[in-house]
Amino acid sequence: MRTLSYRQQGLLLTGGGALIMSPDALLIKLADLPDAEILMWRGFLSALGFLLIVLVRHGRNTLAAYRRCGGTGIAVALLFSLTTCGFVLGNQYTMAGNVLLILATSPLIAAGLSWLILKERLPRHTWVAIWICLAGIAMIVIDDIDAGSWVGNAFAFLAAFTLALNFTLCRTRPGVDMSPMLTFNGLIVGSGASLVLLLGDGIALPAPNQLAVLGLLCLVIVPCGVTLLQRGPLYLPAAEVGLLLLLEVVVGTFLAWWIIAEQPTPLAILGGCLVLMTLVVKGLYERRLERRAVGEGVVKAPETN
Repeated sequence: MRTLSYRQQGLLLTGGGALIMSPDALLIKLADLPDAEILMWRGFLSALGFLLIVLVRHGRNTLAAYRRCGGTGIAVALLFSLTTCGFVLGNQYTMAGNVLLILATSPLIAAGLSWLILKERLPRHTWVAIWICLAGIAMIVIDDIDAGSWVGNAFAFLAAFTLALNFTLCRTRPGVDMSPMLTFNGLIVGSGASLVLLLGDGIALPAPNQLAVLGLLCLVIVPCGVTLLQRGPLYLPAAEVGLLLLLEVVVGTFLAWWIIAEQPTPLAILGGCLVLMTLVVKGLYERRLERRAVGEGVVKAPETN
């Protein structure tokens, strides 16, 4: 990583996190558990995964890593708890493609919040890329958009808004890694869901095949993928982090089609290719701009903690 430029590190971390998270919506569907149960297991198991990652990364400095996040870190944990609930419940009440499409609006929301809170101005090519990518995502799910539940769509929008606000808040503390606070996100979600279960029919152990899906999703995919995504705002503007999340949208939708043996329409294939090509062209163009800036001696990467 040290041989890469500051921006390249951000692109690698964020893009890698988005790709790791791409099976998320599919595995939620395959787990086939009631709302509160999947939220409880996802919360507690992912909290364990996040904690293990923090311990491996920071060792004896683990407590210092948590303290460094401060009040902003608490807000990040609460916001990501709402993102988790919105994403999971959205997938429970509507199609995965609809949830992913609505989640794709997070870069636009992040751009507005960054302008409002941080006074950040995005270059014109980033805005163009955002709109092209949203057009591509619309092509992917246009056949299913009328079948979506209003409840599921509302939960998905909650996930998109809180995710954008989360990344924007992270930009208010430059150089501070907020990913350790994801542990508390898992505990908040798991505790709330378990309380609902205890007040209802009680907690039951899922079937072995469901536990296997939950283990893969909550102990591996979510902790690794989200940790990388949460570090994205250390390197990139919040809107550009959201833009790279569109990789999860495209790959996740194609994975769902592949696993459940549904044939994507030509329009959907065109939309996915449009998104991927836009991200590639944008990356190459910004790499060219970065090389020019380095040659002029105007690029300097801040310290990260």
